[in-house]
Amino acid sequence: MPNTSSAKKAVRKIARRTAVNKARRSRMKTAVRKVEEAIASGQKELAFQALKAAEPIIMRTAQKGVIHKNTASRKISRLVARVRALPG
Repeated sequence: MPNTSSAKKAVRKIARRTAVNKARRSRMKTAVRKVEEAIASGQKELAFQALKAAEPIIMRTAQKGVIHKNTASRKISRLVARVRALPG
């Protein structure tokens, strides 16, 4: 339980920031899931479109500090490789 006014304010700020970060992470996971579903269905064009939409979302999530830059690059790299490996 915070005792000082600055500690109480810090708790409020942390709660707001946590909510924002949670929303950003959720948006990123949804975008990645859409790409993976398109890959699973075997539709290369749909997967490519989903990847094009997901890439900036993933990089923006990293830019805002929710995930590490290298994590974002790794996720994008692996998704690109999987989309390119699709037949068609």
